[in-house]
Amino acid sequence: MEKWFITTPKAALAIVLSCVGIYVAVILFTRIFGKRSFSKMSSFDFAMTVAVGSIIATTILSSSVSILEGIIGLFTVYLLQLTAAYFRKYKFFQNLIDNEPLLLMDGKTILFDNLKKARVTEGDLRSKLREANVLNLSQVRAVVFETTGDMVVLHTTDNNMDLEEWLLSDVKLN
Repeated sequence: MEKWFITTPKAALAIVLSCVGIYVAVILFTRIFGKRSFSKMSSFDFAMTVAVGSIIATTILSSSVSILEGIIGLFTVYLLQLTAAYFRKYKFFQNLIDNEPLLLMDGKTILFDNLKKARVTEGDLRSKLREANVLNLSQVRAVVFETTGDMVVLHTTDNNMDLEEWLLSDVKLN
């Protein structure tokens, strides 16, 4: 506890310079590799975000990792993200690294087995329906548990409006 509020000018300068260097590298790599680098569309995207955060923290706060080593690590993670985005066009690779969206409600029917698979409680579902301003279950066309972990409520007050099948074409039904 005695070291919590103590540092040397040299250590403080090293942290500031590491922050500047790694910050510039993140901006540069994000501009080069695209905003997809920080999207939350798949488990691989999530891993990318966690890895970048870890590399940044380690580079800034650890004296055993140089700025250049941190930048090389960042570049490698960005390159892996770009490679995964490229190979994602192949169904085999996409199935390997991406989660599948899962249908939780089909119209006003709650799919309890799918709730269990997604580890979503009825309370979670009700909360999401309220958040989407659903007043009656008959308004619900579908609730999808997305690959990102988000629940999406597709609903309408127009009883004559059907849900386009294309919107659910990649959603796992059970």
